Amino acid sequence: MSFYKKIFNEKFGVYYPSAVTVGQPVPVKKVAKRLSQMCTVTYADVMAVLGELPGVMADYMGQGKSVRLDGLGTFRYTLKTKGVADEADFDFQKQVKAIRVQFVPAREGAQTKGSVATRGLVPTGIEWLPYDAIATEEGGSVTPGEPIEPGSGDEDSFG
Repeated sequence: MSFYKKIFNEKFGVYYPSAVTVGQPVPVKKVAKRLSQMCTVTYADVMAVLGELPGVMADYMGQGKSVRLDGLGTFRYTLKTKGVADEADFDFQKQVKAIRVQFVPAREGAQTKGSVATRGLVPTGIEWLPYDAIATEEGGSVTPGEPIEPGSGDEDSFG
């Protein structure tokens, strides 16, 4: 299940739902353990591949390419820059403020006009609960980034 929080936008005077991340990020070791249980590859093999993946991706993106991981999405470099009015003042090094990685989730399903495509990382039928409800169920308050107590549905079956 996923959580949302009601947020008030003072500028426009409207309330809107905002997704809330609960607990700490899932560490790569936990992801590797789960992947190794789902296929014939050992935990050590999965860790080795996941450990090398960022470097390989950075190498390809450094060559001006994007990297597509089927079922996950596409990664590419983007630049945060400052513009200059006069072309004579153009200086790449001075104008680049940050290099960022843009991620575009993979799409599944038909991608023609009028058809519906879904994002690979966004399954249909997600159960969304108000974030305040979790605090009520736990008998206290939970702040974003704070781990949920065991037994609250955040733990997986393999510990």
